Amino acid sequence: MATNGMYLRSIAYRLPSTLRYSILSTSQVRSLSLSHAPRKDDSLAPHFERNKEWYTRTSTQKPDLFPTCAKGQHPSILWFGCSDSRCPESTILDLDPGNVFTHRNIANVLPPTDLSSQSVLAYAVGALKVKHIIVCGHIGCGGVNAALGNQKLGILDIWLAPVRKLREENAHHWEHLKPEERAVKLVEANVHAGVKTVRENATVIDGMRGWGLQVHGCVYDVGTGQLRELECREGKRAAEGREEAFELK
Repeated sequence: MATNGMYLRSIAYRLPSTLRYSILSTSQVRSLSLSHAPRKDDSLAPHFERNKEWYTRTSTQKPDLFPTCAKGQHPSILWFGCSDSRCPESTILDLDPGNVFTHRNIANVLPPTDLSSQSVLAYAVGALKVKHIIVCGHIGCGGVNAALGNQKLGILDIWLAPVRKLREENAHHWEHLKPEERAVKLVEANVHAGVKTVRENATVIDGMRGWGLQVHGCVYDVGTGQLRELECREGKRAAEGREEAFELK
């Protein structure tokens, strides 16, 4: 059970400083200030130094890179990925800045009603004319693992609902698999669902017809660094049916 001091501190953190100090004793204020004093290892200074080393080295090795980026962007790839610190798209693809237009969210979910991802899609295809769209999931995805569990997660429960739906639809196919195998299957199913949503976008249909835009589904293994492409081809009749239903003129 929390002590009175702990209770006061929990309230004080949420208040403006003028009110915070009025409810705390002098000793508690001193303790509160010390506990929130920045530590030496919290500084961003080393990261800024690394940035300086990076841009100095890169400018020397590739003198045209940054001036070219300053003139505008012409990426060939649109990447839909997961908001996971282990999955940096440009690093995974070994590409320089300016090559990958990116959208990332929890578990790389792509519902057709999400204005954020749909806006990115509209701009990347309609304005930037990307040549490839990659929907990429990854092994060890926390969002997918959460969708495989039954714990209440607040706002994430709404966001992960499409992934839980995929879990429900495939439960009988995966019941004989080990938990880690089911997780991989759900990652793959979620990627396939994202690819389907992307292909049903009217702007994407225009791009596929106009300049051969391609949509890919991939899975990245954070444990090995390897990226593998899933089989996402669709038959001629399926493609014709999709275009008939979703093409806008």
